[in-house]
Amino acid sequence: MKFSKRTLLKLKNKNKKLKPSKYKKLKRETLRGRIKGTLERPRLSVYRSNENIYAQIIDDSNSKTLLSCSTLDRSIKLSISIGRTCDASRLMGKKLAELSLKKNITKIVFDKGPYLYHGRIKALADGARTGGLEF
Repeated sequence: MKFSKRTLLKLKNKNKKLKPSKYKKLKRETLRGRIKGTLERPRLSVYRSNENIYAQIIDDSNSKTLLSCSTLDRSIKLSISIGRTCDASRLMGKKLAELSLKKNITKIVFDKGPYLYHGRIKALADGARTGGLEF
């Protein structure tokens, strides 16, 4: 089921029985149709929880995760106190860029998922850019 953004907003406003998790899933499915990662430009997928942030670089043509990183990794956790800050996300973006440059990945497609490009998601993207990744 793929809906346009306008249709999703109508569903959300019109049907009060549509739960937020269902709306989030519909939004994710429509976004996945537009963003694809290849071997030349893999997809950087981001998941944000209340306490931590997770990111992985995925090659969708082969359905393989090339590398992953989170604020729970030992090298990042030692340098931060709390994983839910923008500083932690920025540091994780730099670490992810460092790991990807070791695997000769320089160009990626950014997949923010159902999240707004704001706050921790934006900080992670900025950290990855300063680390050397090109979006």
